[in-house]
Amino acid sequence: MVILIKILQLLLSLSILVIIHEFGHFIAAKIFKTKVEKFYLFFNPWFSIFKFDYKGTEYGMGWLPLGGYVKIAGMIDESMDKEQMKKPPQPWEFRSKPAWQRLIIMLGGVTMNVVLAIVIYISLLAYFGEEYLPTQQVNKYGVVTDSLSYNMGFRNGDKILSIGGKQVENFQKIPIEIVLNEVQTATVLRNGQKVVIHFPNGSLIKIIKQKPPLYFLSPRIPFVAGKFAKNSVAEKAGLHVGDTILGINGKYLLYFSAFREVVQKHKNQEITLIVKRGVDTLNLPVHLGSTGLIGVYPQSNLNEFFQMNKKKYTFFQAIPAGFVRTWSGIGNYLKQLKLIFSPKVKAYENVGGFIAIGNIFPAVWHWESFWRLTAFLSIMLAILNILPIPALDGGHVLFLLYEIIARRKPSDKFLENAQIVGMVILFTLLILANGNDIIKLFKH
Repeated sequence: MVILIKILQLLLSLSILVIIHEFGHFIAAKIFKTKVEKFYLFFNPWFSIFKFDYKGTEYGMGWLPLGGYVKIAGMIDESMDKEQMKKPPQPWEFRSKPAWQRLIIMLGGVTMNVVLAIVIYISLLAYFGEEYLPTQQVNKYGVVTDSLSYNMGFRNGDKILSIGGKQVENFQKIPIEIVLNEVQTATVLRNGQKVVIHFPNGSLIKIIKQKPPLYFLSPRIPFVAGKFAKNSVAEKAGLHVGDTILGINGKYLLYFSAFREVVQKHKNQEITLIVKRGVDTLNLPVHLGSTGLIGVYPQSNLNEFFQMNKKKYTFFQAIPAGFVRTWSGIGNYLKQLKLIFSPKVKAYENVGGFIAIGNIFPAVWHWESFWRLTAFLSIMLAILNILPIPALDGGHVLFLLYEIIARRKPSDKFLENAQIVGMVILFTLLILANGNDIIKLFKH
């Protein structure tokens, strides 16, 4: 069921993005009275799921969910319709239009993807507002490390002062800040002393490979009983939901992470839990089994321990904030692309295809998350499409800019060959990305 929900979210998101992108080309072509022969969601080699004609354009849905396309008359595109190009140019064809009009038509898809991201962010901010966990709040108790952050130099209880000399207000953006800006140091408060941590070589690669990366540092929290596992020995001993576990055998362990580490040393033994209930402090004898677990899940709602930063926006306040969010997203994605080509970070080893993209969607249908991810994918699609690779919008734009500057149009033969080269590059990248996905599946 989880896989089905992720697939449905991915297909719905891609459908929205493709329709909006192709509509950008479509509407620009219509403005300049250029004939659009086909408008398709998904590709339709050999057959279509459905199709119909309306005012000279064939609209349809293909069966191969790898994108979609518009076929504009008189344009060399992925359809490689050479027969049409042998005929004399017609006034309604793409090739007959001035270069500046053709440039606008080619930029229409990317423009609409950016506009879509802006609209989504404005809507999300106006409806949901913004909420995040401030690093300053996490510093009340400090952080909990995993093996990765421990090896990087962090320790349980560290309070994050700065990352690469910069204060990071949103705690959950610390890993993103480290990776995107290739940060090598952090300053923390440890036992009342300022400590500068220098990350060992290879740390960025390990963060990128971590699944999910946001959890390599976690907020440290008191151990408040949230719910019980089946056959919980602590529940049988009289522990209640909402009780705070303070320690074991007379030793105070104020945080869940410290308790979890110590309790494992008492397998098959009887321990005494120090428990706070209301204003009372209780001692509960508990017999541990071979697992060394008491069968209690900690309270995981961070709102119980920290004051989240919440901001509400009116619709008019959300408009400039939506533009800023989109601009920031574009900048961050450009930094991610830069990392792919960095030999030091080797992010290309983690380039993913459709499985990786599908996995970023939550396991349950959550509309806020769905739209946030759709906005991110819209920015990603815009940037990837504007890359100067033949067969992408950016390749066509590159040749059009050459034509405008040189006042000379590349030959149809050159454009055909460039289209073939571009498609080979794209299919190679597609195979690489999805090949990485398949390799990861076998590894796990």
